[in-house]
Amino acid sequence: MGLGVRAAPFTYVAHALALAAAAMVLYWCIHFRGGLAFEADNKNLIFNTLQVHPVLMLIGFIILGSEAIMVYKVLPTVNHDTTKLIHLVLHAIALVLGAVGIYCAFKNHNETGIANLYSLHSWLGIGTISLYGIQWIFGFLTFFFPKAAPNVRKGALPWHVLLGIFVYILALATAELGFLEKLTFLQSSGIDKYGPESFLVNFTALVVVLFGASVVVAAVAPARLEEPQGYAPIPEH
Repeated sequence: MGLGVRAAPFTYVAHALALAAAAMVLYWCIHFRGGLAFEADNKNLIFNTLQVHPVLMLIGFIILGSEAIMVYKVLPTVNHDTTKLIHLVLHAIALVLGAVGIYCAFKNHNETGIANLYSLHSWLGIGTISLYGIQWIFGFLTFFFPKAAPNVRKGALPWHVLLGIFVYILALATAELGFLEKLTFLQSSGIDKYGPESFLVNFTALVVVLFGASVVVAAVAPARLEEPQGYAPIPEH
């Protein structure tokens, strides 16, 4: 049974929320956390840089990954082979940027003497990026090259979609834990629990939740309420 709504309105909402979330995390890192630098005397800046953890994981990993998920609904009239290639490339870029973001978290921890992999956020982060990579490799081999037989692709597609949504939701949950963990550390070190930075981080996390929800609905809703004969929202070939 369908949702009874088209995907398009949710893609519009998702894009607006993505812009808001990206602007908010950049403002947080630049205005409150001292700027962006991959190498710096102040090692805390490595955590904030445009090329590293919170910015890369949100903009590079989650937002780009969301665009890859929604591409079939954003461009429903474009040739399926073209949208499939866009889907593949955007996921690949998101995977690489996510891996760089995780590397930079390790870099910051190693250079500041903080232990690695001690929190649920870090455990889920490693699990998420690993599943994301497995999902990408599976999709590439099954649907792109060398491409499985038609009956195998037909049987594998629902599982590919289901696992993709699961990994995406896992990425969102990991991001929320990351916001919570970072804000807890900052508040423990003295920032005001009801100050502007605390409110900014909490509101950014809320925007990310709403963004993720709109992406998931857009992914499962049809591109059209009444599909042409023989049309499939997620083509099998």
